[in-house]
Amino acid sequence: MNLKNRLIFTLYTIHGILLKVMASKGRVQGASGQYPLVQNVTVTQGGTANLTCRVEYNDNTSLQWSNPAQQTLFFGDKKALRDNRIELVHASWSELTISISDVSLSDEGMYTCSLFTMPVRTARAYLTVLGVPEKPEINGLKKPAVEGDYITLTCITQGSKPAADLRWFRDEKEVKGAKEVNAEGKTFTVQSSLQLHVDRNDDGVAYTCRVDHVALVQTPQQATEVLEVQYAPRVEIIHSLEVPQEGQYLKLECLSKGNPSPDPVMWTKDGGELPDLERMIVDGRELTFTSLNKTDNGTYRCEASNHLGRSSAEYVLYVYDVPTTLPPSTTPFLHPIPPDSTAQLSTHASDPTDSRD
Repeated sequence: MNLKNRLIFTLYTIHGILLKVMASKGRVQGASGQYPLVQNVTVTQGGTANLTCRVEYNDNTSLQWSNPAQQTLFFGDKKALRDNRIELVHASWSELTISISDVSLSDEGMYTCSLFTMPVRTARAYLTVLGVPEKPEINGLKKPAVEGDYITLTCITQGSKPAADLRWFRDEKEVKGAKEVNAEGKTFTVQSSLQLHVDRNDDGVAYTCRVDHVALVQTPQQATEVLEVQYAPRVEIIHSLEVPQEGQYLKLECLSKGNPSPDPVMWTKDGGELPDLERMIVDGRELTFTSLNKTDNGTYRCEASNHLGRSSAEYVLYVYDVPTTLPPSTTPFLHPIPPDSTAQLSTHASDPTDSRD
């Protein structure tokens, strides 16, 4: 190699070293000013995402946004990709902001902002798209259910990303279900099952399945089903007097609860029909004595039934004498004592008889 070539080679070597040193200093000193600044963005499916790229110092150099497929979206204020959903929000030497409307799951990915210096400097922002879960549906409800049945309620929601959470409520109280998650492409189908052994206390109870998801912070999705449970009746007799006396007014009320409603009820006395007396009035569930008499003594029975069974309650009536008027210093007393110790003032209800096969 002659002297001239050696000199040229030496000059190029020194120039290359100087360029590397200058580039190194520029990378360190201008890291915040020369490199683009971006932020990751999270948006709900169907919403609008704004992507912003900024530089603190820019010597009239263009900024560019590219999608995950490395297709240019905007170069400065010039639109490069034909997509009506993508619009320019702001373009200057220090900022390039674009918007993507009606965002879909396919828009998710890494977006690149490029600053066309020498060399080109880039920054990447990840666009996360949240899949909105569909309104849940409750399946498996049997209407009407019968007391003693085992039923399984299943709640299902589709389209969530990330996977949604399902919660069950019995009226306002939370109850635990069994959850299952299945992936379907980029979204998830979530279902939760609730097993019930229903009884009469479940009749009219509302079971609600609620979807919890980051995309539903202010508008949670839920579905509600109200159980109808049929059951055999239970009967109770309510009386208006604690100590019935001759000549008093007494009302007996037969309270029967069942589904279907056991209406009407049947009144009997001592295992037979009621005596036909003007002062004894039967009005539906009520048996009224307008003026008690000792001949009214006996056991009164109220019975109610539906297609699931029957139930009865008894009231033992003993009519006492009117207390004898005594001097003020003497405490009044009731007499006589019932001759039969079993003929006490009382009621009792029999257990419902199940008439189902």
